[in-house]
Amino acid sequence: MIIKDFDKMRNVKKGLILTFVGLITLTSCDKFLDVNENPNAPGASTLPLSAKFPAAIVSTVNQETIQLNQIGAFFGGYWGTNNDGNSSFYDFKTYNGPSIRNQRGGVPVWENGFNNILYFQLIKDEAFSSGDRFYIGASKIMQGWLFLRLADVYNNIPFDEAAKGTEFKAPKYEDGKSVYQKAVNLITEGIQDVKNSPEVGVRTDDIIFKGNKSQWAKFGNTIKLRALIRQSEVGDQSYINAEINTIENEGSGYLSVGENAYVDPGYLNSTGKLNPFWENYYRNVQGAAVANYRIIRPTVYLLDQYELRNDPRLEKLYVAVNGEYKGVLFGNPDAGNPIYDEENTSSFKGANENNGNPTGLFKKFNQPSVLLSSFESLFLQAEAAQRGWISGNAKTFYEDAIKESFNYLSVPASEFAQYNVQNNVNLDNASAKIARIIEQKWLALNSVNSIEAWNDYRRLGLPDFPGTAATGITGRPLRFMYPETERGTNGDNAAAQGSDLMTKDRVWWDKE
Repeated sequence: MIIKDFDKMRNVKKGLILTFVGLITLTSCDKFLDVNENPNAPGASTLPLSAKFPAAIVSTVNQETIQLNQIGAFFGGYWGTNNDGNSSFYDFKTYNGPSIRNQRGGVPVWENGFNNILYFQLIKDEAFSSGDRFYIGASKIMQGWLFLRLADVYNNIPFDEAAKGTEFKAPKYEDGKSVYQKAVNLITEGIQDVKNSPEVGVRTDDIIFKGNKSQWAKFGNTIKLRALIRQSEVGDQSYINAEINTIENEGSGYLSVGENAYVDPGYLNSTGKLNPFWENYYRNVQGAAVANYRIIRPTVYLLDQYELRNDPRLEKLYVAVNGEYKGVLFGNPDAGNPIYDEENTSSFKGANENNGNPTGLFKKFNQPSVLLSSFESLFLQAEAAQRGWISGNAKTFYEDAIKESFNYLSVPASEFAQYNVQNNVNLDNASAKIARIIEQKWLALNSVNSIEAWNDYRRLGLPDFPGTAATGITGRPLRFMYPETERGTNGDNAAAQGSDLMTKDRVWWDKE
């Protein structure tokens, strides 16, 4: 069972260390980016927690900003590809679940997620032996984050028998709702452990909050609020109210204006050590455009939504083509049409396209990675307030969220008033206020935390962006199929979960 109480934490087992050999981590004494020494190898016991902890954080945020962000960008209505990328991301554009779960060429959300959970377990166990409650608490919060992510993608997953190394060779699955509740409890415990840890000043190895215990508590509460919001259509309201009360009694609140969970390990202008979002979707170390930058394009629907609102974020995000913004259709149904060629469609806009000045998503090679932004937190609070779950003014949260999004994308603050006065933006003018909040949340999270767009669409059907236009494809992606790696090692438990179809089987909080 996942270890919950500080007084019951056990010393790390030697066999557990061997479990982590395959985990990709990025550590060094000051930059946490040196891959020459694998801290998960058997000799890794010589590395201090101050090296292992930031490595686990970097591994987690890499999964968020590259793998999960990409999934959400395609399934959440943001990205398509131009004609040059017609054969790229084909499995996403055709909702090909079996290929996505393929052991060799698939998308290892499961493997990466559970590896990171195991790594934080190792850190927790080592921290118990040294009595460091900060590492224990922060690791619990991060494990809760990871369990929630996996349940969002796969639904039923192992929890009690996960993170046990070789103790359980075929860990049993638990239903997604139970995983959610246990993950929320784990985060609650983690917040208390962090708060009860000794004051040690600035922690340089804490590459998110530098040891700020109040910020860790707000971060944990915001993750829990996201988990509760996810249950809006199917959740037990008494449970939601009880958990909101727990957050209020804890007293730290949520991430607010200017408060972001940014990961800043000290990226370097060296191959494999630049900001991973920059390096995967914009420029390499030589400054040349990478393949993803040349083929990924915004969807027509996305550009239309910005233009309908005269949204000043549009010109910060994308490059105009002959004075106009040109998108593509997700699924490439008309790949022979020259209007979808690379030169005729709008690419991302970054510093190189802005006279060297930071703008949009791509400001500089060593920009911090976004784990959870202030604007996502504020949109969550806006929805919670609109539903009557928390105190505070939904309009204030909503407007602050848009302002924070403007700030992140380098839009001058002076442009907010003119933007917000529009009938299709102002919250007071909306007949369906939850829908209005989700519309703006969707526009703000574009390519920042795109997985949340897919999650909100599954939860609410909002915004109503088109599905794939690929020929002969019906339905929408509802979840991932269990990977072949899991079916090969834990097949009976995986098979017992049901038909396991990508466009048929819903996760527990996705109400039909």
